This record gives sequence, structure tokens and C-alpha cells, in this order.
Amino acid sequence: MTDGQGEQAASKVTDRLRTAEWDRDWGEVFEKSMSRRLLMREYLRRSALWAQTYSAESVWPFFDITEYMDPKFKLSPDTERELEEFLRARTSGDVKVTCRGAVRLAELRSHNPTIVANNLPDLYEPLILLYERGGEFITDNAGALDLTGVSLRPGSLQSNASNTPVVALHGIVLDALDVEGRVKFYAYDSDRGPVFRRLLPQGGGQRDEVFSGHLGWQPTTQLSASENDMDCVRIYDQDAARIIEGAVLGVPRVAGQE
Repeated sequence: MTDGQGEQAASKVTDRLRTAEWDRDWGEVFEKSMSRRLLMREYLRRSALWAQTYSAESVWPFFDITEYMDPKFKLSPDTERELEEFLRARTSGDVKVTCRGAVRLAELRSHNPTIVANNLPDLYEPLILLYERGGEFITDNAGALDLTGVSLRPGSLQSNASNTPVVALHGIVLDALDVEGRVKFYAYDSDRGPVFRRLLPQGGGQRDEVFSGHLGWQPTTQLSASENDMDCVRIYDQDAARIIEGAVLGVPRVAGQE
């Protein structure tokens, strides 16, 4: 691939980062908190796999992987200038590191598509989507990740590397997971739909809905008022994501499949 094509690939990533919703209203970010949390979980899983492949375990989870893939690699001058202008204006800390890594990886892969071993999943795509759905994250003094509206602890590299894929990087699936306020998911089991959700608004009360791949969320009376009397079981949000993915895309994902 030519240098011009490599620069074009990197510029596309820079453009996506530049136009991400860095200044989105907090209320809108809260509404995207579930999908952002799952996207971060998926990034942690992918970054663990990449760290193991390229001996970057010591800097996991947030790093510029190209420094371990090809320590001598340098961006083209125009791409470097464009990237640094964006980074100075918009980002800091781990966000800056991963934004730089995403742009550099895009250009490096364009120059040498075979450099990525073992069919690894796209490393930075979950984070780019997370930025596009509500901007940055921060790491607090205790090591927890604050995604605005939700926080999580990254866990260990080993536990993340052994996880199955967390969420499909598909806009319809991600949108279906998000809702304002508390939510509980249910299904007949963790692998079989349909998916039900019980919404618990901050003002009190509740609303039950069922997901249809064609109609989205629709009101339902199929859930019992008491969890003890339900035919369904409570499921994790990543289980709900997997079942919703099958309903939307028509091809249920097998556990462990990318």
C-alpha cells in the first residue's frame, strides 16, 4: 500500500476523533452509559489480547500498541501534524495515549497489513465508538474508570483476555441497550430471547418492555410484578447485548466468537 493510502487511513481515524461528542451534554452522556460501559469492557478484552501478543503486558490497559509492534515506526509528517493539533486541543492522559495509538495503528497497518498476528480484533474501535457516544473517561485514584454516569474496575489482564466478546460494535445494538435511569434485563435463559427489560425511573414506578428486532422496544405485560414468580431469569447486560445482536442482525453469536 502506498504512503498516500496509509495517510488516508490515518486521517479517517483522526477525523472520527475530531468529530466525536467530546462536549456532549451530561444528560445525553448518562443516557449512553450502558453502551459506553460495554464498549469499555470490550476494549479491555481486546487490549489484553493485543498486550499478550506484542509483550505489552506492563502497560496494559491503555497504550500505544505501535510502540511494541514496530518501535521505529513514525507517522508521515502531515498526519503527525494533524494528530498533534487535535491532541493539544482535546485530550489528556489515557485518552490522549489511545487516540494517538489509534491513528498510528491505522497508518502502520496500511503500510503492512500482515503485521497484525493471530487475526486479532480491531484494537481501538471500541474506544473510538465510546468517544463518539459521549467523550472521554478518567481513571480515579483507586484505579476505577469513570465513564460519566457509570464506573467500573478494569480487573486483571488475564481475566479480560479470557472473556468472550462483550458487545457487537453495531449502532443499532448499542442504541437498544441505552436508556435513562435504572434498568434490569430478563430472558428465558442467558442465550435465548426474547429480551425483556424493566425500567425503574428515578421518580418511582416501573415499565416493562420486550425487544423485537424489527420494532425495537415495545410495552409488555409478560413479566410478573415479582421476580420470584417470573418464568424468566435476570441476565447481565452483556447477555442482553448478545441476544439483541441476534435479533437485529439475524445471526446469533456463538459464545467465544468474534
